[in-house]
Amino acid sequence: MKLIQLSFLSALLSLLAQVANAGEVNAAVAANFTEPVKQIVELFQKDTGHTVKLSFGSSGKFTSQIKEGAPFDVFLAADEKNPKLLEKEGLAVEGSRFVYALGKLVLWSAQPGYVDDKGYVLRKGSYNKIAYADPKLAPYGLAAKETLEDMGLWSLVQGKMVTGESITQTYQFAATGNAEMAFIALSQITKDGKVTEGSWWIVPAHLYNPIKQAAVQLSAAKDKDAAKAFLAYLKSEKSVAIIRSFGYELP
Repeated sequence: MKLIQLSFLSALLSLLAQVANAGEVNAAVAANFTEPVKQIVELFQKDTGHTVKLSFGSSGKFTSQIKEGAPFDVFLAADEKNPKLLEKEGLAVEGSRFVYALGKLVLWSAQPGYVDDKGYVLRKGSYNKIAYADPKLAPYGLAAKETLEDMGLWSLVQGKMVTGESITQTYQFAATGNAEMAFIALSQITKDGKVTEGSWWIVPAHLYNPIKQAAVQLSAAKDKDAAKAFLAYLKSEKSVAIIRSFGYELP
Protein backbone atom coordinates (compact mmCIF):
# COMPACT_ATOMS: atom_id res chain seq x y z
CA MET A 1 0.00 0.00 0.00
CA LYS A 2 2.85 2.35 0.91
CA LEU A 3 4.57 1.61 -2.41
CA ILE A 4 1.39 2.52 -4.30
CA GLN A 5 1.07 5.76 -2.34
CA LEU A 6 4.71 6.65 -2.98
CA SER A 7 4.32 5.89 -6.68
CA PHE A 8 1.21 8.06 -6.87
CA LEU A 9 2.93 10.87 -4.95
CA SER A 10 5.95 10.69 -7.27
CA ALA A 11 3.71 10.88 -10.37
CA LEU A 12 1.79 13.78 -8.88
CA LEU A 13 4.95 15.72 -8.07
CA SER A 14 6.24 15.07 -11.58
CA LEU A 15 2.98 16.36 -13.06
CA LEU A 16 3.05 19.47 -10.86
CA ALA A 17 6.64 20.18 -11.86
CA GLN A 18 5.69 19.83 -15.53
CA VAL A 19 2.78 22.25 -15.13
CA ALA A 20 4.97 24.72 -13.26
CA ASN A 21 7.53 24.71 -16.08
CA ALA A 22 4.98 24.77 -18.90
CA GLY A 23 5.30 27.49 -21.49
CA GLU A 24 3.52 28.59 -24.65
CA VAL A 25 4.83 28.57 -28.20
CA ASN A 26 3.35 30.85 -30.84
CA ALA A 27 4.12 29.11 -34.15
CA ALA A 28 3.83 30.45 -37.70
CA VAL A 29 3.39 27.42 -39.95
CA ALA A 30 3.34 27.07 -43.74
CA ALA A 31 -0.15 26.06 -44.86
CA ASN A 32 0.95 22.80 -46.49
CA PHE A 33 2.07 21.50 -43.09
CA THR A 34 -1.30 22.12 -41.37
CA GLU A 35 -2.43 18.56 -40.68
CA PRO A 36 0.97 17.09 -39.77
CA VAL A 37 1.77 19.84 -37.28
CA LYS A 38 -1.64 19.51 -35.61
CA GLN A 39 -0.85 15.87 -34.86
CA ILE A 40 2.68 16.70 -33.73
CA VAL A 41 1.44 19.47 -31.44
CA GLU A 42 -1.09 17.15 -29.80
CA LEU A 43 1.71 14.74 -28.83
CA PHE A 44 4.11 17.54 -27.89
CA GLN A 45 1.61 19.07 -25.48
CA LYS A 46 0.93 15.71 -23.84
CA ASP A 47 4.62 14.88 -23.52
CA THR A 48 5.90 18.26 -22.32
CA GLY A 49 3.05 20.23 -20.82
CA HIS A 50 3.85 23.16 -23.10
CA THR A 51 1.06 24.58 -25.21
CA VAL A 52 1.30 25.66 -28.84
CA LYS A 53 -0.73 28.29 -30.66
CA LEU A 54 -0.75 27.67 -34.41
CA SER A 55 -1.17 30.17 -37.24
CA PHE A 56 -1.23 29.03 -40.88
CA GLY A 57 -0.46 30.88 -44.10
CA SER A 58 2.06 31.44 -46.86
CA SER A 59 5.76 31.62 -46.06
CA GLY A 60 6.16 34.94 -47.85
CA LYS A 61 3.36 36.60 -45.88
CA PHE A 62 4.67 35.29 -42.57
CA THR A 63 8.13 36.63 -43.37
CA SER A 64 6.67 40.09 -43.98
CA GLN A 65 4.66 39.88 -40.76
CA ILE A 66 7.69 38.83 -38.73
CA LYS A 67 9.66 41.76 -40.13
CA GLU A 68 6.83 44.02 -38.98
CA GLY A 69 7.01 42.62 -35.45
CA ALA A 70 4.43 39.83 -35.42
CA PRO A 71 4.76 37.99 -32.07
CA PHE A 72 5.79 34.55 -33.32
CA ASP A 73 8.27 32.34 -31.47
CA VAL A 74 9.04 29.79 -34.18
CA PHE A 75 8.58 29.72 -37.94
CA LEU A 76 7.97 26.51 -39.89
CA ALA A 77 8.35 27.69 -43.46
CA ALA A 78 7.80 25.89 -46.76
CA ASP A 79 11.28 26.85 -47.95
CA GLU A 80 14.79 27.68 -46.76
CA LYS A 81 14.98 31.12 -48.33
CA ASN A 82 12.67 32.94 -45.93
CA PRO A 83 14.16 31.53 -42.69
CA LYS A 84 17.65 32.30 -44.02
CA LEU A 85 16.56 35.86 -44.79
CA LEU A 86 15.22 36.33 -41.25
CA GLU A 87 18.41 34.87 -39.83
CA LYS A 88 20.51 37.25 -41.94
CA GLU A 89 18.48 40.22 -40.68
CA GLY A 90 18.87 39.17 -37.05
CA LEU A 91 15.20 38.22 -36.66
CA ALA A 92 15.93 34.50 -36.24
CA VAL A 93 18.36 32.77 -33.89
CA GLU A 94 21.55 31.87 -35.70
CA GLY A 95 22.18 28.13 -35.72
CA SER A 96 18.58 27.18 -34.92
CA ARG A 97 17.50 26.65 -38.53
CA PHE A 98 17.11 23.12 -39.92
CA VAL A 99 15.18 21.35 -42.70
CA TYR A 100 12.30 19.40 -41.15
CA ALA A 101 10.71 18.05 -44.36
CA LEU A 102 11.19 17.77 -48.12
CA GLY A 103 7.96 18.65 -49.88
CA LYS A 104 6.47 17.03 -52.97
CA LEU A 105 4.43 18.83 -55.61
CA VAL A 106 1.33 17.17 -57.04
CA LEU A 107 -1.17 18.07 -59.77
CA TRP A 108 -4.56 17.18 -58.34
CA SER A 109 -8.22 17.15 -59.39
CA ALA A 110 -11.24 16.41 -57.23
CA GLN A 111 -12.61 14.43 -60.18
CA PRO A 112 -11.57 10.76 -60.22
CA GLY A 113 -9.86 9.82 -63.47
CA TYR A 114 -9.37 13.44 -64.60
CA VAL A 115 -5.61 13.69 -64.02
CA ASP A 116 -3.47 10.89 -65.43
CA ASP A 117 -0.37 9.61 -63.65
CA LYS A 118 1.99 11.14 -66.25
CA GLY A 119 0.58 14.64 -66.34
CA TYR A 120 -0.42 14.43 -70.01
CA VAL A 121 -3.65 16.25 -69.16
CA LEU A 122 -1.65 19.48 -69.03
CA ARG A 123 -0.79 19.20 -72.70
CA LYS A 124 -4.34 18.42 -73.83
CA GLY A 125 -5.52 21.93 -72.97
CA SER A 126 -9.14 20.81 -72.59
CA TYR A 127 -9.44 22.36 -69.13
CA ASN A 128 -10.65 25.89 -68.37
CA LYS A 129 -8.83 26.66 -65.14
CA ILE A 130 -5.76 25.39 -63.33
CA ALA A 131 -4.88 26.75 -59.88
CA TYR A 132 -1.52 27.38 -58.27
CA ALA A 133 -0.32 29.37 -55.26
CA ASP A 134 1.26 32.78 -55.77
CA PRO A 135 4.91 31.96 -56.58
CA LYS A 136 6.02 35.20 -54.89
CA LEU A 137 4.55 34.05 -51.59
CA ALA A 138 4.35 30.26 -51.67
CA PRO A 139 7.23 27.88 -52.49
CA TYR A 140 4.83 25.29 -53.90
CA GLY A 141 3.51 27.93 -56.28
CA LEU A 142 7.06 28.64 -57.41
CA ALA A 143 7.60 24.91 -57.91
CA ALA A 144 4.45 24.77 -60.06
CA LYS A 145 5.73 27.64 -62.20
CA GLU A 146 9.12 25.94 -62.57
CA THR A 147 7.37 22.71 -63.61
CA LEU A 148 5.29 24.41 -66.30
CA GLU A 149 8.34 26.29 -67.56
CA ASP A 150 10.39 23.09 -67.74
CA MET A 151 7.56 21.43 -69.68
CA GLY A 152 7.40 24.39 -72.08
CA LEU A 153 3.80 25.14 -71.08
CA TRP A 154 4.10 28.29 -68.96
CA SER A 155 3.27 30.81 -71.69
CA LEU A 156 0.52 28.59 -73.11
CA VAL A 157 -1.49 28.31 -69.89
CA GLN A 158 -1.42 31.94 -68.76
CA GLY A 159 -5.05 32.56 -69.65
CA LYS A 160 -6.14 29.56 -67.59
CA MET A 161 -4.20 30.16 -64.38
CA VAL A 162 -6.00 30.92 -61.10
CA THR A 163 -3.75 32.20 -58.33
CA GLY A 164 -4.27 31.35 -54.67
CA GLU A 165 -2.82 33.41 -51.82
CA SER A 166 -1.74 30.20 -50.12
CA ILE A 167 -1.58 26.51 -50.86
CA THR A 168 -4.76 26.06 -48.80
CA GLN A 169 -6.76 28.44 -50.99
CA THR A 170 -5.27 26.79 -54.06
CA TYR A 171 -6.54 23.40 -52.89
CA GLN A 172 -9.98 24.89 -52.29
CA PHE A 173 -10.17 26.15 -55.88
CA ALA A 174 -9.93 22.57 -57.13
CA ALA A 175 -11.93 20.99 -54.30
CA THR A 176 -14.91 23.26 -54.99
CA GLY A 177 -14.71 22.89 -58.78
CA ASN A 178 -13.69 26.49 -59.46
CA ALA A 179 -10.67 25.01 -61.20
CA GLU A 180 -10.49 21.55 -62.76
CA MET A 181 -6.97 21.02 -61.40
CA ALA A 182 -4.51 22.53 -58.96
CA PHE A 183 -0.82 22.26 -58.17
CA ILE A 184 -0.73 21.59 -54.45
CA ALA A 185 1.35 19.83 -51.80
CA LEU A 186 1.12 16.04 -51.74
CA SER A 187 0.60 16.29 -47.98
CA GLN A 188 -2.77 17.98 -48.51
CA ILE A 189 -4.30 14.87 -50.05
CA THR A 190 -2.31 12.21 -48.19
CA LYS A 191 -3.35 10.39 -45.04
CA ASP A 192 -1.51 7.47 -43.49
CA GLY A 193 0.76 7.33 -46.51
CA LYS A 194 -2.04 7.09 -49.08
CA VAL A 195 -3.90 9.46 -51.40
CA THR A 196 -7.58 8.78 -50.90
CA GLU A 197 -9.48 11.21 -53.12
CA GLY A 198 -9.71 12.48 -56.69
CA SER A 199 -7.00 11.90 -59.29
CA TRP A 200 -3.41 13.07 -59.25
CA TRP A 201 0.05 13.21 -60.78
CA ILE A 202 3.04 13.35 -58.44
CA VAL A 203 5.31 15.77 -60.30
CA PRO A 204 8.81 14.32 -60.87
CA ALA A 205 11.34 16.04 -58.61
CA HIS A 206 13.63 16.98 -61.52
CA LEU A 207 11.01 19.41 -62.89
CA TYR A 208 11.37 21.86 -59.97
CA ASN A 209 13.92 22.93 -57.40
CA PRO A 210 13.85 20.93 -54.14
CA ILE A 211 11.25 22.13 -51.65
CA LYS A 212 13.32 22.15 -48.48
CA GLN A 213 11.03 23.18 -45.66
CA ALA A 214 13.01 24.81 -42.85
CA ALA A 215 12.14 25.66 -39.26
CA VAL A 216 13.79 28.36 -37.18
CA GLN A 217 13.52 29.92 -33.74
CA LEU A 218 12.76 33.62 -33.87
CA SER A 219 14.83 36.13 -31.94
CA ALA A 220 11.75 37.73 -30.37
CA ALA A 221 10.53 34.46 -28.83
CA LYS A 222 9.06 35.17 -25.40
CA ASP A 223 9.57 31.68 -23.99
CA LYS A 224 12.86 30.58 -25.51
CA ASP A 225 12.98 27.27 -23.64
CA ALA A 226 9.53 26.24 -24.87
CA ALA A 227 10.42 27.32 -28.43
CA LYS A 228 13.63 25.26 -28.33
CA ALA A 229 11.73 22.29 -26.95
CA PHE A 230 9.17 22.42 -29.74
CA LEU A 231 11.80 22.60 -32.49
CA ALA A 232 13.68 19.71 -30.87
CA TYR A 233 10.45 17.70 -30.75
CA LEU A 234 10.01 18.29 -34.48
CA LYS A 235 13.09 16.09 -34.97
CA SER A 236 11.85 13.30 -32.68
CA GLU A 237 10.93 9.80 -33.89
CA LYS A 238 7.27 10.49 -33.17
CA SER A 239 7.28 13.63 -35.31
CA VAL A 240 9.28 12.05 -38.12
CA ALA A 241 6.77 9.19 -38.35
CA ILE A 242 3.91 11.67 -38.69
CA ILE A 243 5.78 13.74 -41.28
CA ARG A 244 6.46 10.67 -43.41
CA SER A 245 2.83 9.55 -43.17
CA PHE A 246 1.79 12.69 -45.05
CA GLY A 247 4.02 11.98 -48.04
CA TYR A 248 7.02 14.10 -47.13
CA GLU A 249 10.58 12.91 -47.31
CA LEU A 250 13.23 13.70 -44.72
CA PRO A 251 16.61 15.30 -45.48
